[in-house]
Amino acid sequence: MKKLLFIAPPYHCWGVQVIGTWPPLQLAYLAGVAVKAGFECRIFDAMNKYKTFDEVRAEIEAYQPDAVISLDYLPVSGAISTATVPAALEALAIAKQVNPATVTLIGGPHPTFMYKEILTEGDHPPDFVLRGENEATFDEFLRLWGDDSQLAVNWRDVKGLAFADGDEVVNTGLRTHIDTLDDYLPAYHLLDWEDYHYNIEPWGRMGSIMTTRGCMMDCSFCSHRVFWRGDWRVRDPEKVIDEIRLLVEQYQVEFITLIDPYPTKDAERWERQLDLLIEAQIPVKLLMETRVEDIIRDRDILPKYRDAGIIHMYLGAESSDDDTLNSLNKGTSVETNKLALDLLREVDIMTEASFMIGFPEDTPEKITATIDEAIRLNPDIAVFPLITPMPFTPLYKQMKSRIRVHDWSKYNLMTPIIEPDNMTLDQVKRELARCYMTFYGNKMKEVMALPDGFKRRYMMSAFKAMMKDFRTHFDFGDMEVPHDMPGLKDLAKAIY
Repeated sequence: MKKLLFIAPPYHCWGVQVIGTWPPLQLAYLAGVAVKAGFECRIFDAMNKYKTFDEVRAEIEAYQPDAVISLDYLPVSGAISTATVPAALEALAIAKQVNPATVTLIGGPHPTFMYKEILTEGDHPPDFVLRGENEATFDEFLRLWGDDSQLAVNWRDVKGLAFADGDEVVNTGLRTHIDTLDDYLPAYHLLDWEDYHYNIEPWGRMGSIMTTRGCMMDCSFCSHRVFWRGDWRVRDPEKVIDEIRLLVEQYQVEFITLIDPYPTKDAERWERQLDLLIEAQIPVKLLMETRVEDIIRDRDILPKYRDAGIIHMYLGAESSDDDTLNSLNKGTSVETNKLALDLLREVDIMTEASFMIGFPEDTPEKITATIDEAIRLNPDIAVFPLITPMPFTPLYKQMKSRIRVHDWSKYNLMTPIIEPDNMTLDQVKRELARCYMTFYGNKMKEVMALPDGFKRRYMMSAFKAMMKDFRTHFDFGDMEVPHDMPGLKDLAKAIY
């Protein structure tokens, strides 16, 4: 029996990884394909085990796999997966160093579009790139590769692959998307569940689930639409309930994040999903993201969100002015952003909103306006991602002349990539720190005034998690985080 090793590469950045560790669901899906096909499999989550590349090498040497597979992803956002590509490629290169006969594969959004670069650069490029949605492609690959009677396989006949054939880079074309998503299940039993936990009070073991796939929205900065080709498909809501119950009862999961980019598009189906969750009464807390306009659409059924177990909602507010929102093709406005956040607050669902900075036209004054808008909208938690043009999105072409960083590992929304017309990259770093310090310095007054209870404890623990490693893991290079920012002293005093 051939052995397969699935590796989540040892990549880390300040951001989503601060507040919790999520299982590598995409890898678990691929492992599920391999288990079903009869292969011996192991998942080595170097990311969430905080392992080094030396430990990756040791794992490969000990297990001696016939194939090693990695993906470019962060566990809760395929939209920023480019940052993990160098780490994934290094893990695969190590596999080749250990045993040149080991077959190596990489998949995900970035490799789907940047396969030529991946297959032609570096000392040990991977053997294959899995392009696009990859379960069906991987299934066919394994059936052909695992059949020892096949002395030679014509990989050009397998849709969804890219590979080097001598000096030629072969692209077999994208495969048609899977018709029935419920045909594929993650290999949850291969995960070390002790590694996955939510770091925010009331704490607990963390899982993730995908209830839909795809996105048809036109946000110029996001990889989802281009990767999914504007497609959107759903799972059977009953089977979603079965999977949640499995995670809770068999693996003692207490929090689950819906990692769908757009789970609520079909209003009728979404309400059916909420009704099933309420009926099932599964003891689990849910976190998710969706579109501002869907929260407004669902204003009359938002109590169902809460009753279904949803405690945390992420929304992309993105900007302090409608012109910028229009330029990003968001399809929202600052006032619809505020209305959605207000509606969620009324039903006691914790809110998180993102506000992008670092645009070519940004100045300290414009960023102040963004901070002011974040304070006005008043989400419970605000994040300030830096505008980051992923290399295969429309935004990359629009902003190419202002791009100053070409190291993909820095494309993590926390490192300045774009140099504004009237600011340096170092100034953008300082402004990024100012966004967090000013917002949370102001927010702390509100939180401290709350009575002791779920919301106060939740927010205080979130602030502690965010601020604990701010200076260590926030990518400021050699620059010292300033100590004279408004609110910093009060914030630190309140937390510590």
